[in-house]
Amino acid sequence: MKPRIQQLILILFMVGGLMVGPASGESDEPSLPSGLADEPGLPAGLSTEEPTLPSGLEGTDTEITELEEKESAWPFNLNGFWETRAGIRLYQDHYEGDTPLGETRLQLEISKDWDKAAFNITADFLYDWVWDHHSIDLETGEGWLDLRQANISLTPADFLDIKVGRQILTWGTGDLIFINDLFPKDWNSFFIGRDTEYLKAPSDAIKLSFYSKVVNLDVVYTPRFDADRYIDGRRISYYNAMLGRRAGEDAIIHVDKPNSWFSDDEFAARLFKNIGGYEVALYGYWGFSKSPGTVDPATGRYGFADTSVYGGSIRGPVAKGIGNIEAGYYRAEDDPGGTDPYVNNSQFRLLLGYEQDLGKNLTLGVQYYLEQMMDYNGYVDTLPAGMPRADRYRQWVTIRLRKLLMSQNLKLSMFAYYSPTDNDAYLRPSVNYKIDDHLSVQMGANFFFGKDQHTFFGQFERNTNVYAALRYTF
Repeated sequence: MKPRIQQLILILFMVGGLMVGPASGESDEPSLPSGLADEPGLPAGLSTEEPTLPSGLEGTDTEITELEEKESAWPFNLNGFWETRAGIRLYQDHYEGDTPLGETRLQLEISKDWDKAAFNITADFLYDWVWDHHSIDLETGEGWLDLRQANISLTPADFLDIKVGRQILTWGTGDLIFINDLFPKDWNSFFIGRDTEYLKAPSDAIKLSFYSKVVNLDVVYTPRFDADRYIDGRRISYYNAMLGRRAGEDAIIHVDKPNSWFSDDEFAARLFKNIGGYEVALYGYWGFSKSPGTVDPATGRYGFADTSVYGGSIRGPVAKGIGNIEAGYYRAEDDPGGTDPYVNNSQFRLLLGYEQDLGKNLTLGVQYYLEQMMDYNGYVDTLPAGMPRADRYRQWVTIRLRKLLMSQNLKLSMFAYYSPTDNDAYLRPSVNYKIDDHLSVQMGANFFFGKDQHTFFGQFERNTNVYAALRYTF
């Protein structure tokens, strides 16, 4: 029996006894991290509920009947949007084109709910005139079809939910920083100016959620490894350590990806509970590094390191706002001693966060992130000559400012990353204006700064871009 299967069985047995007792059909699953959640509710006096009409002005029974017939015309719910989005680089990049983003997409979401079951299919149909290759690749999201969701949800018992198929998964407490969320991300979309929802890439998985009054458990099984949609040089230039310089379309990253069903699989688990108003969770992950974490110096091909992650988080009220603490230990199973220079070392990661409303429709969020490389001496002793040496500790500080104006139809947002150890930074300003209930426009930018070309944000400096979007929602 494979080690990851043994670990999962052990977890299920450990919590099995806790599941005995009166079941609770309600999920107290922690909310999405700030920045990936729904818009805040309207303040008092701006409720979206229509006031009751005075007597004599109510609609007639005939109008109500016609409305009910219209709503029942479709046997399922249909939602979606049409969007056109384009961006341009502000600096000349010798390894990429001048336009990182140029596309139009139609998203259709079809869903249906029953008493104990539901299904959802969400698909994006798009034309991308920057990456002019339209053959479909559902793993990378390339081509004229990006299948975002295609799943069935079942509730066979009050204490159990099951979701099977392609789905968007997330957990953890970070705001655009992920420690225990080991579900795939789309970093190309994030850095070129697509909507933030596209940072989350889909997983082909089975999710089991168990609920009780004692503790709740989520278990996610992915039968074939789902990698990040990582930076590979086709859209965004990057620092290539093997070449010792920035690279892009001239040195596209080629990988050997774990690709066997039920052999190259992933397990993720979360125990969570609300205790006195605080969301407490423990996490485990057994799979692979989500972005390439190994390299073969002979062939130049990259790979995904066998990785296990163990962590926890707490989120709840602090002073006048909401605070969170999250930590995780990343164990490099392929090189636990840290002596192989071509495999990423084990790491410890820590996140401290705080968010507070400063005034009417003004929100401030701050975070401190620490990443410590384990077995640092082994890393230094075996580092190949000519390769830049990473620090033992890497730190980030993030600030989010969000202001709503004009009856919340205008949203101003600024998210900033700054690393005092890497001497680099990343700024994400954006302006979104809701013209009416269906039509909205957005403008934004991705600014990268860095003292050195090999640091995380510094390598993307020539990819600095501005973008604009027009969206019609239905």
